[in-house]
Amino acid sequence: MNKKVTTDKSKETYIEAVGRRKTSTARVRIREGSKANFIVNGKDAKEYFKTEGEKRLILDPMIKGLTPAKAGLKWNIEVHVKGGGIHSQAEAIRHGLSRALVSSDISLREGLKKLGYLKRDPRAKERRKFGLKKARKAPQWSKR
Repeated sequence: MNKKVTTDKSKETYIEAVGRRKTSTARVRIREGSKANFIVNGKDAKEYFKTEGEKRLILDPMIKGLTPAKAGLKWNIEVHVKGGGIHSQAEAIRHGLSRALVSSDISLREGLKKLGYLKRDPRAKERRKFGLKKARKAPQWSKR
């Protein structure tokens, strides 16, 4: 679902990609700009994500994945994320941002792939089965 889109009204070109993790889905749009912006659901990313770990998680593709030549570019990043918890949303944003960066420059693919940012993490909570207390936990067995 990575695509390059040109809007008619403003003639701005942006690259859109979707990132997912557990039940979170992030739609990421990046465009080159004069200064760096990171907007998540209408708020600044620093306001939306409270902990340092989550702030670092969403910026990892920009810090670790970009080549020095591309690192000088300023990106306007706009994200719409829904579902899941806050940490799951951060990982979905990292996935979507990595995909969008690869769409903008294919040479970034090798580095981001080695870091594991292009792989959708398939782990999710297992459903509860009938007759069990949780997904795999059975009731205590008694002989009599």
